[in-house]
Amino acid sequence: MKNYPHPIIAREGWFYIIISFAVSSAVTYKWGIWSLPLWLISLFVLQFFRDPGRVVPDVEHAVLSPADGRIVVIEKTEDIYGKREALKISVFMNVFNVHSNRSPVDGKVESVHYFPGKFVNADLDKASLENERNALIIKTQNGQTVTCVQVAGLIARRILCYVSGGEILQKGQRFGFIRFGSRVDVYLPLSARPKVAVGDKVYATETVLAEL
Repeated sequence: MKNYPHPIIAREGWFYIIISFAVSSAVTYKWGIWSLPLWLISLFVLQFFRDPGRVVPDVEHAVLSPADGRIVVIEKTEDIYGKREALKISVFMNVFNVHSNRSPVDGKVESVHYFPGKFVNADLDKASLENERNALIIKTQNGQTVTCVQVAGLIARRILCYVSGGEILQKGQRFGFIRFGSRVDVYLPLSARPKVAVGDKVYATETVLAEL
């Protein structure tokens, strides 16, 4: 997959933005100021699909945040996708965060696994195992395994992933998108050293979650 050029507004939102602004314009033409609520909705849709470019930090062995949001979990648990014990770091995205997903490490995508499921609040721990989700198992250049899982949320109804097994990802490379509120779980080797704490605000690509 080629690097996705950053056009400021994510391509996944172009259809919704055009429709919302067209409807708002039509209502404004017919009813004037009564269209204000629709314009507020249009502006919300526009900000939701923003997709700014990001700068990759020059930190050796860094695991970068795959999403914008807030750290809600840092714990040792089972990585059911990689079949191992792992350090799990979870990033919760609300509807005001950027929802582009970017690779946390350089490496080869060994496999991609999609699981249908529920749409409970992504802020809850059970969302990691019960919600619709898509898992990427990535093998780094030094042989470490990093599992990156896109998890749908209460409002999210579409997980988009543009990579498949065998492809090579670079740190910060855009690989997917989740529409309207969700989370991303990252499973790391137990030897990984966390660089964030629960409650921290993080930014995709620019925040270092841990070091391998």
